[in-house]
Amino acid sequence: MVSTADADVLRDYDRFDFTDGPWTRPVYRRGAGPAVIIMHEIPGLHPLVVRYADGVAAAGFTVYLPSLFGAPGKTISNGYVLQQMFMNVCIRREFNVWANGRSSPIVDWLRALARKAHADCGGPGVGALGMCFTGGFALAMMTEPSVVAPVLSQPSMPIGRGHERAIDCSAAEFSCVKRRLVDEDLSVLGLAFHGDRFVPPGRFEMLKEELGDRFEAWQLRQEDGQQGTGVPSHSVLTIHLANSGPTREAEARTISFFKQRLGT
Repeated sequence: MVSTADADVLRDYDRFDFTDGPWTRPVYRRGAGPAVIIMHEIPGLHPLVVRYADGVAAAGFTVYLPSLFGAPGKTISNGYVLQQMFMNVCIRREFNVWANGRSSPIVDWLRALARKAHADCGGPGVGALGMCFTGGFALAMMTEPSVVAPVLSQPSMPIGRGHERAIDCSAAEFSCVKRRLVDEDLSVLGLAFHGDRFVPPGRFEMLKEELGDRFEAWQLRQEDGQQGTGVPSHSVLTIHLANSGPTREAEARTISFFKQRLGT
């Protein structure tokens, strides 16, 4: 598994605690301009997530990095990944990883964070990007009217056989998404590698069928990802972001998508 030097990668961010309902989480903020909420993958808010967020901030946005689990800034290791997988799948109640027709309870907290970010930063709305475990959160967040630019990077939930064409979003939330996409002329951006066992092909097929041309899919080849990581290509914007080529194009597209929807 890839590791990055454990520098103080969040030193340029302002930290605050945000509470809504039963949950309080630290949030790291940097930049100026319309707000973009970036939700990290397992194992946590690691340095490669922060690297991506730095680029979004440099492009003219205020980045909000909520730390949903794990230790902020901690580097990736196999043991750290396994620990957080166990904790989030088996123990924590704020996350729903099975296909039971609903989104994770923590999405309510994220919607509240989006309302705060929009109030703080102004503009036409808020961008939301989820990765892997949090990939579908960006879609479910669209029941909050301020969320106008959702990006799903390798959305991996729900897990389990028979759920390849599902996404961790309730039927009511999904209906709201479809209605808003048409009524407000919005769209959804999706990123994934072909052959990623955590993102079955049926998931993007379903989104294309249900959302039509409102869903923009970037599906990359396994060989497009950064090689030598010890695991197959999965994390488009972090672990498997190569120095050049299609993954960098996908990264640039996320930023241009935010600019298009948020008006920078």
